[in-house]
Amino acid sequence: MRYAARVEYDGTGFAGFQVQPGARTVQGELEAALATISGGSRVRVVAAGRTDAGVHAIGQVISFTDPKGRPAKELARALDALLPEDVAIREVRRVPAGFNPRYAARYREYRYTVWNGPRSPLRERFALGVRDQLDTAAMERAGSALVGRHDFSAFGATHRQPVRTVHSVRVRRAGSLVTIDVAADAFLRGMVRRIVAGLLEVGHGRTNEEAVAEALASKRAAFNGATAPAKGLCLRRVVLGPMRARDTQVSTTARPNGER
Repeated sequence: MRYAARVEYDGTGFAGFQVQPGARTVQGELEAALATISGGSRVRVVAAGRTDAGVHAIGQVISFTDPKGRPAKELARALDALLPEDVAIREVRRVPAGFNPRYAARYREYRYTVWNGPRSPLRERFALGVRDQLDTAAMERAGSALVGRHDFSAFGATHRQPVRTVHSVRVRRAGSLVTIDVAADAFLRGMVRRIVAGLLEVGHGRTNEEAVAEALASKRAAFNGATAPAKGLCLRRVVLGPMRARDTQVSTTARPNGER
């Protein structure tokens, strides 16, 4: 039986989602738990987004096949009992054979969190601490230049197919808390954190909104390749399902390469 599940994790102690030799990864922990309940056999886990080292998730979607075809609730309880404290599994459900969340995702949404106030050790475990007041209105305007289907080479790692569709970039403030939400069909490696780094330059007044659009068009590493720290980034949600007419010109054949 094929299953899908939502996964939440604190990425602080992980070298990323994807399995890497000699490193602790989210995929490694999930597959170890599945192997335990499957009599030692490896059960491969596929995810909608391959988050990078230190990046968190509250809405990651995975899929796997259970050779015993156990009920979803039974699988959820067994996995929850075996997973470490920084990984939790939610909403296990049966899906069609061959289901792969990488290709089933209409879009993914990441949130970058900034604590724009006095030093706060607790808040800044999952947020970037910035002391100087940010101009969030200017950041919001600058982000609008990134919406649409573009070559995002300037804001991501080198890739043979760097064109992505960004559906929205939203910058919001609630007191000292600033959030930057970016939704797209897929992301180049490091893309959200590089976008955030550029928007922060605008927020600090060190550059302007036009410079973000110019950087995108140049296809060269934007703002000298600046990248915001991983700890502020979280994969909030993955929206699955067939494409709808109102979705922004997203290719249904593109092979996503999410934040790794």
